[in-house]
Amino acid sequence: MTKAEVSLWFGLRNRRALYKFRRQHPFGPYILDFYCSKISLAVEVDGWSHDQTATHDARRTAYLESKGVKIVRVTNLDVLNHFEATLDGIFILCEQRASELGVPGEE
Repeated sequence: MTKAEVSLWFGLRNRRALYKFRRQHPFGPYILDFYCSKISLAVEVDGWSHDQTATHDARRTAYLESKGVKIVRVTNLDVLNHFEATLDGIFILCEQRASELGVPGEE
């Protein structure tokens, strides 16, 4: 895991117990950086090589979305330079996703 992924992992684990994320979660032919099964949400941390893998990422995204998984992409730089804002944004999306799916959220 990159430094950004390690930081994000600790943030996801420690921030809110309601949305439990797994790291390096296998899903079909892919490995997701972080995945919350309760709301079918994947968080992918994109580094400098993301531009070089755009075609692969598009296929991957299409596959995951066809299986009902919502993908959130954050950059290494956002995680490292704007950690709290990035984490807040992820949990806001968790609440929105829970609401879309009719899953009980935070109280």
